[in-house]
Amino acid sequence: MGKCIGVLTAGGDSPGLNAAIRAIGKSALTAFNLQVIGFRDGFRGLMENRTVHLEGEILSGLLTQGGTILGTSRDKPHKMPVGSKVLDMTEVIIDNYHRHNLEALICIGGGGTQKNAHRLTLAGMNVVTLPKTIDNDVAMTDITFGFDTALSIATNAIDRLHSTAHSHHRIIVVEIMGHNTGWLGLGAGLAGGADVILIPEIPYDLHQVAEAIRRRRHRGKNFSIVAVSEGALAQEDARELAELKEKKQEARDEKKQKKVAAALDAFQAKHAGNTMRLSAHLEQLTGLESRVTILGHVQRGGTPTAADRILATRLGSACVTAIDARQYGCMVAVKGESTTLVDLAEVVGKRKVVPLDHPWIKAALETDTCLGNQVS
Repeated sequence: MGKCIGVLTAGGDSPGLNAAIRAIGKSALTAFNLQVIGFRDGFRGLMENRTVHLEGEILSGLLTQGGTILGTSRDKPHKMPVGSKVLDMTEVIIDNYHRHNLEALICIGGGGTQKNAHRLTLAGMNVVTLPKTIDNDVAMTDITFGFDTALSIATNAIDRLHSTAHSHHRIIVVEIMGHNTGWLGLGAGLAGGADVILIPEIPYDLHQVAEAIRRRRHRGKNFSIVAVSEGALAQEDARELAELKEKKQEARDEKKQKKVAAALDAFQAKHAGNTMRLSAHLEQLTGLESRVTILGHVQRGGTPTAADRILATRLGSACVTAIDARQYGCMVAVKGESTTLVDLAEVVGKRKVVPLDHPWIKAALETDTCLGNQVS
């Protein structure tokens, strides 16, 4: 076997992963005469040395398939569950990397994957990453593949909910994924014509939301669509979370750290039912029947859009080109119509959030969409 590169997909699944795998395989084989080994189920497959050679028929027909043929997991190299223990398996991963005589390892994933890949880079491995996530929150890239497909699915869901909301004179509260950023909720709400959009970047005032719905009712609009990001918080909850995070940073001894960690866990558990509570409060405040639709993982599935297929193909091809040029320890990022290489140290520990002066926010405000609070 000639020169060889490895590839794995880690973190949550996302539309476009198979398109990226296909692009890597075809570019490596045809343009650079490189063999490609896929590792199954993310970093765990690399640790357990579970592989598949990516060539020929395996790469055929992948472009339109959702999910990932390699499988994925959220396991971390330095915190890997093994039996009843959690162990640092970095050395085992490095041994398997060298066993296959890899020129480089390609890690495809979101923010957590970028961080784990950076750790492997510091441990001496040649690593290049690709940014994928439906949340679009990876730093230092204009967009991640998977986002456009999820945005289309969420928008289509809001479109379909308009008719039932109108027919029954209801408030329909739609929970949209996005982790702790509002790209998906804001984009889908704007494209789907939601009347209220709530995102994590703008902690909301429940009474302002209710008042916006009441104003619509006075104008003869007997229904409202509320698009809420899963990470959106009411103002009082946002203050509580900020205080807990500040205490976590200030905690020095182990006892205080455990106490704050327990408080954060309790906060997250409470927030898990936030959309249902929001719906109930809006029903009480407006007198309109309110129903909740949680889109959940349906946003991750299905055939990737043309935009995501093209983006994943571009990034996959650019990734192999970077490896051929021996450019490692970097992420292939999107900048305008081009791709660029960004040092992983510039990516890790950061999250791309929606800036308050973003054109989408401006457009929402100018089309009389309530964002739950005044935006300055």
